Amino acid sequence: MSLILGLDIGGSTTKVVGLEDGKILEGVIVKASDPLGSAYAGLGRYLETSKKKLAQIDMIMATGVGASHLSGDLLDRKTIIANEFESVGIGGIFLAGIPDAVVVSMGTGTSLVEARGQNVRHIIGSGVGGGTLLGLADRLLNVTDFETIDQLSQKGHLEKIDLTVGDLTQKEISGLTPTTTASNFGKLIGLSEPEDVAAGIVNLVFQSVGTAAVLAARLCQLDTIVVTGNLTCMSLGRQILDTFNQLYGVTFVIPDRAVFATAMGAALQGLPINRILKLS
Repeated sequence: MSLILGLDIGGSTTKVVGLEDGKILEGVIVKASDPLGSAYAGLGRYLETSKKKLAQIDMIMATGVGASHLSGDLLDRKTIIANEFESVGIGGIFLAGIPDAVVVSMGTGTSLVEARGQNVRHIIGSGVGGGTLLGLADRLLNVTDFETIDQLSQKGHLEKIDLTVGDLTQKEISGLTPTTTASNFGKLIGLSEPEDVAAGIVNLVFQSVGTAAVLAARLCQLDTIVVTGNLTCMSLGRQILDTFNQLYGVTFVIPDRAVFATAMGAALQGLPINRILKLS
């Protein structure tokens, strides 16, 4: 039996997932502002929920912005720092079950990589992500958690917030529908309901990321985009990406366990390449 743990230590959360003899085990998420404390808390939570013993862990593969704060082995188990971009790409296509794609990781910010098997190339990053969403929601709605924003946004009406192509012209524009956004928040008025504003914020973030992903896919001559990270749990966000499929002729894929994709990519890098290829 071989148990490898993948840790994705982000700016606000740490995700931990297990890979045991090629089988993906359930993962856990913990919130903490301190990277080192978050890593230890994540390991403790994982051991508690999985009923695994510390001695059963063969290796810990850590990645994410907080991994640079680690020094030495965690809990005296062999600990290796895995490249974050490679973890994003490998984990994304592995969970999606496809050989190549542009993989988007939506965390506090957003990173986009080109993944072709084990070959991963960083394309570009964006400051628009979960931090943007929370910051705007805090200032405009006095709301500071993803769950509440998600619930509010599902009840909102984007036509009360965003200016659309149909608002600007009655003529048909090739490749665009009347409901295509012409200007995010271009119609916002003081009487807008919180639900509408929440929908506008989610739309702004997901359309910005979606547009960058489409451009990256065209650059890489790929037509599949795998989306991972915390924000993939947002219902309206998923709907927005679905509209991109028809508008731009690409395929957005959100795999199961998308939140744990980067942690899984780190865990996979603890295996020999030939074993990764067999798993995929």
